[in-house]
Amino acid sequence: MESVALTTPRLVLHAPTEADIDAITKACQDPEIPRWTTVPSPYTREDAAQFVRLSAAQWDAGSEVVWGMYADGELVGMIGLHNMTDHFTGATAELGYWVTAGARGRGYLTEAAAAVIDWGFVGLRLVRIRWQAVAGNIPSARAARALGFRYEGLQRQALTSPRGRDDGWTASLLPGDDRTPVDWPIL
Repeated sequence: MESVALTTPRLVLHAPTEADIDAITKACQDPEIPRWTTVPSPYTREDAAQFVRLSAAQWDAGSEVVWGMYADGELVGMIGLHNMTDHFTGATAELGYWVTAGARGRGYLTEAAAAVIDWGFVGLRLVRIRWQAVAGNIPSARAARALGFRYEGLQRQALTSPRGRDDGWTASLLPGDDRTPVDWPIL
């Protein structure tokens, strides 16, 4: 599948390129990113180069789609639809993201994620998008709730990363869901 660029009022989203390697490397030095995601720590320039190559291959294969989020030409985060499945009952994917330290709190994530979710439901005809995060990742949970995801529960020791196993929170969004935020018991 050919990569797709998305635009929002403040952002341009496109597949990461070699030109982003240094910015990705710099962003992933922030300890909050490996704390809550599966990125390696320490994170090297070769890790970023490998990520860019892998992202391009996944777009080509149609197995995952990843965008860099850019505000005024500056990389402010990554977002993607991961672990896509194409079961006979309909395709599903997992929304994943991280935001650079300097861009947090500006609403970039929810703006980008709304565009990615819309594209996933229409462009990929997804029937379900799931969100999961390491238990305790309150900022990620707040973003998912703001996007209309419905909290589904705690999965014990379900998430794996270079750190080992973690308990994880999970939520989902269906195409017909009202995206008005609802109460979550963890927030």
